[in-house]
Amino acid sequence: MAAPLAAIVRLAAVSRALVLALSLLARLLFRPYDTSASLHPPCLSSPSSHNSTAAAAAAAAAISSLAVWDGVHFARSAECGYEYEQSFAFLPLLPASMALLSRTLFAPLVPVLGYRAVLVISGHVLNNVAFVAAAAYFYRLSVLILKDSGAAYRASVLFCFNPASVFYSSLYSESLYALFSLGGLFYLFSGANNVAMIMLAVSGSARSNGALNAGYFCFQALLQAYDAAIQKKRPILAVQALITGFLRSTFIFIPFFAFQAYGYLNICLHGNSDELRPWCKAKLPLLYSFIQSHYWGVGFLRYFQVKQLPNFLLASPVLSLAVYSIAHYTKMLHQLFQSNNIHEKIIATVEGRSVELCESSDVATVLKSAFSSGLNNKKQAHTEVKKRKSAASEATSASLDSDRSTGRILKVDKDECPILVLPFILHLTFMTFTAFFVMHVQVSTRFLSASPPIYWAASRILVSPRGSSKRWGYFIVVYFIAYILLGSLLFPNFYPFT
Repeated sequence: MAAPLAAIVRLAAVSRALVLALSLLARLLFRPYDTSASLHPPCLSSPSSHNSTAAAAAAAAAISSLAVWDGVHFARSAECGYEYEQSFAFLPLLPASMALLSRTLFAPLVPVLGYRAVLVISGHVLNNVAFVAAAAYFYRLSVLILKDSGAAYRASVLFCFNPASVFYSSLYSESLYALFSLGGLFYLFSGANNVAMIMLAVSGSARSNGALNAGYFCFQALLQAYDAAIQKKRPILAVQALITGFLRSTFIFIPFFAFQAYGYLNICLHGNSDELRPWCKAKLPLLYSFIQSHYWGVGFLRYFQVKQLPNFLLASPVLSLAVYSIAHYTKMLHQLFQSNNIHEKIIATVEGRSVELCESSDVATVLKSAFSSGLNNKKQAHTEVKKRKSAASEATSASLDSDRSTGRILKVDKDECPILVLPFILHLTFMTFTAFFVMHVQVSTRFLSASPPIYWAASRILVSPRGSSKRWGYFIVVYFIAYILLGSLLFPNFYPFT
């Protein structure tokens, strides 16, 4: 796996260099539509001054102007803290990381360029490096789930050149979210639950949808409880697995709700306004949902307007690909749950033997203990696996014979393992529904860009021998390239793009 992983890292780095080069070229060739990004009023709490030469001041202004759209808010929060109510819509991981880098690694540049310009440099460096690391985790996670290094490689290449690429190289939180969510999922499916729990919790301080990753621990707990209750006949262990899963899932929500509590303290309890803000009086005072609704008009069906039709068209490619992914894997899961060997597949997944039942390639060295229960020590688990291995093999064979006799043969593709795909599909389904019916729909391109099933399904289409799939594969490639070019041209110049 070392060679493909190294190739993915190189491709990810090349893709970032390409997007940055295209963005800078577009900025040089075209005048920005909105030049307000160059305005930098001093912080309310501690106005800062910076004396420099005319050349240094011009360079600092040029660098600072690279913060566009939401990047303006992230840079402002990193420089001045959370001054206004609406600024709390931008979660703290990216601003805090930018501030940390600016005061440590890039601190020598502050006297020359000024603090804000160094913050912008820090953010760009941080996000591009984070994307390369996220791509590496994407490949390793895909190997674990798909059981095929070739399919994982193709999907990872698509991720490296995904349609939302410009956001992964800008002052947006997509790169950090992808790094911690994909990294956390890799460690979760590798059996390193504590590392996974921490990384998935951190993803919730990058983007609000990071809290949804708690569902993966719920899935793990259900599998472990099933194994304990049905296979081991130990209901106490099943209850213990459910409680552990609940506690781990709860932990993932902590960073997001801690930030909401911080906002409540600053605005509702220690705010300067004489009149209490309306969300402060709610039974559950959630600042984030209020900001999204009040300042950006986010809400169920609120974006369904005739004038928004172009935005729906802009989002239609990624939404179509998401729906295809959901439909494809749902059909596969339906076939699985109709088969007679579903019990053995679930037990195999819990014990880390799904490599055998899903006809894996050379990834057995990687998947040593996917969804390890953590309830028994290694010796006990090894003994139980050996005792049941022959019985499981016989049961699986008998089940397949039964399926053949009834004319219903479960066909598992080489690059797919249905049970492990289930939580990803549930997650993607919820995200797609939210993007289409609740959010500003054009945001779907980047909102869904870190969802692995989209790239897994797209990679499957690209190698399908069917004529129709070849045509769709062509459209996928064109779509990815076109959105990279459009994003690199429009976004840096402050033109609307997703």
